[in-house]
Amino acid sequence: MSAVTEVLGEEVWHARRDAHVAFVRRWTEPHVRRRRLGEKHPVLDFLFTYYSHRPARLERWHPGPGVVLAGESAREYLGWSGYVAVDGGVAVSPAVPDGRLRTAAFVRSLLSATLSRPPRLSCFGLHEWAMVYRDRETRHALPLRLGPEGTDAVVESRPIQCGHFDAFRFFTADAVPLNTLSPTRESQVEVEQPGCLHANMDLFKWAYKLEPYTPSELTAECFALAADVRELDMRASPYDLAGLGYSPVRIETERGRADYVRAQAGFARRAEPLRRGIIALCDSLLAAGS
Repeated sequence: MSAVTEVLGEEVWHARRDAHVAFVRRWTEPHVRRRRLGEKHPVLDFLFTYYSHRPARLERWHPGPGVVLAGESAREYLGWSGYVAVDGGVAVSPAVPDGRLRTAAFVRSLLSATLSRPPRLSCFGLHEWAMVYRDRETRHALPLRLGPEGTDAVVESRPIQCGHFDAFRFFTADAVPLNTLSPTRESQVEVEQPGCLHANMDLFKWAYKLEPYTPSELTAECFALAADVRELDMRASPYDLAGLGYSPVRIETERGRADYVRAQAGFARRAEPLRRGIIALCDSLLAAGS
């Protein structure tokens, strides 16, 4: 892990902390408000229910390795796991726990393998359709845009090419044999590719699993990407989201599939520097533990 390279005065790191909190509160505050009222949002709540990072944890700012937080107020960080007192202030501990090193090793292998492959842009978001195929109990309390029969017809109209296990595992029993791929948890490193919407959403997960070592600006950018990807994921799904203000990406049409591919390719480009940033962080953690 990087040696200390920067000492931040209170005014500087307070400004960075406050900017981070303001950035993520555009998502955390509405979610907390909905939860308090007992309301659910089928698009945005996913980022806090499927992923295990609570809003309060997302709002917590971490400077990342090689940074000392100066000033008396930095002592609050000593109450958080992974921080130690150093000359001039407080910093993340240079002694990386074994469990975090194992996580870094896996994340590095996964993201490096993903980065080595060209994006595959031919799934057209059919994974969401396969999750309701021939099943009248849908995952969300929303109507199906084409109705049950129309939804099933779309699934049957073209091959399903889902390579992400955490999407595939939610397929209905009838949809499983229609997938041209058979992803497993064990094959994740061998099959994950950078065009996959879920692989790019998962960058948020890998970023927060490496906290407190991950700079919060990186975690926040991964979260913002996940939020935008989730929107496309649901707009291209079989659900009718018009009542929530989302227009559909009609992947059952040629034009809709072309729109999906353009957006998918854009997310792949946007994810690349974030994926590289997490890999670089893993490299520094693993070097510290060697």
